[in-house]
Amino acid sequence: MVLRMPVIPRPAASGPLRIRDFRLLLAGAAAGQLGAQVTLVALPLVAVLQLNAPAFQVGLLTAAETAAFLLVGLPAGAWVDRMRKLPLMIRADVVRAVAMASIPLAGVAGVLTMAQLYLVALITGVATVFFDVAHQSYLPQLLPKDQLVSGNGALETIRSTAQVAGPGLGGGLVQLLGAALAIAADAAGYALSALFLWAIRQPEERPRPVPGASLRKDIGEGLRFVFGHRLLRVIAFTTGLGNFFTATLMATQSVFLVRVLGLAPGAVGLVLSASAVGGLAGALCAGRLAARLGQARLIWLSALVTGPFAVLWPLSGRGAGAVLFAIGSGVVFFGAVVYNVAQVSFRQALCPPRLLGRMNATLRFLMWGTLPLGALAGGALADAFGARTALAWCAAGFLAVPLPLLLSPLRRMRDLPATGPDEDTARPDSADAAEAASLG
Repeated sequence: MVLRMPVIPRPAASGPLRIRDFRLLLAGAAAGQLGAQVTLVALPLVAVLQLNAPAFQVGLLTAAETAAFLLVGLPAGAWVDRMRKLPLMIRADVVRAVAMASIPLAGVAGVLTMAQLYLVALITGVATVFFDVAHQSYLPQLLPKDQLVSGNGALETIRSTAQVAGPGLGGGLVQLLGAALAIAADAAGYALSALFLWAIRQPEERPRPVPGASLRKDIGEGLRFVFGHRLLRVIAFTTGLGNFFTATLMATQSVFLVRVLGLAPGAVGLVLSASAVGGLAGALCAGRLAARLGQARLIWLSALVTGPFAVLWPLSGRGAGAVLFAIGSGVVFFGAVVYNVAQVSFRQALCPPRLLGRMNATLRFLMWGTLPLGALAGGALADAFGARTALAWCAAGFLAVPLPLLLSPLRRMRDLPATGPDEDTARPDSADAAEAASLG
């Protein structure tokens, strides 16, 4: 029998950065995100420069990276709720490190193919689904509810900082070492992330099995919780729509920047870093903006004000004209990060701990399941009509993203309702009364 020390409640005013285990979680996120951002530049460039893949195959590669959210997104939540979160995240990091390490090894041996890239993308995608669902479900175990916005803001700051440094570093590594060898940085990042997570000492009990539970029932309970809450429904639809067009962008931007604007790999990395600068600014400002404007109001304002800057992507040109692409990305991703901090913190505070994995997985399935579809659409549009036309469709899509929010009760609210999660689970639209009380 293993004796566990009781968990001493942390003072709410201490701040999340004073908690050792949260700092380790941040360090792991920094290592993993930096490597992943290098790959964001390097992996498409492996296909474009080293394997000379057409635009549709590059889109298919992006789709393969995110297909796991459609394939295993729903059952992943039920499985995560039955397991301890921390060991699961460590195993996912190890799998991703090994899979990514196979690319530079194959590149050195001269046997790298698109088939291997697709396989690695699928494997790392599945591991990422489990990691992300467990990660969002684990954070409320480290932090009290009133520090979730600060904690998520800190994680978004780390992610956005990695997005600033990663693309530039990735472009430089591709130019210096070649695209395949640059992927080694991602493998190292996942390995470091696993080591930081392994050092966390917060006790975590294995979830108790529920009598009569089954995978089908567990998935159904997660679906009922999400679809039974009006605000979660509209957030899921809006985010899924935004992710569809984000994937269209991701599938076509490397082809556009290299083959249309004629940028070298190092310049591609610098241009893509602009989106991360905007994201970093959004992460730093999200908490203060939520306090000043209200969390509910911030969700729809962030999408409405920044989305129109997407039109700068298809308007950008060679030379100095590439700056337009960078400005558009910076502003759009500023809004995206502010939006994410607000809505993720709301979801975590709303949901009971026993449902966190299923709630996050259901929302990931709905929100991120559109990513492979958007990537395939982007690749097909770029192949048929050119990358600039694909980006024009993408920009038009970003203009439509705020519409579901503007047609929802969120438009008339300042703050999000602190409804009882168990009541929402039991009664599908029990949020309505709380929403009405919060209008203003």
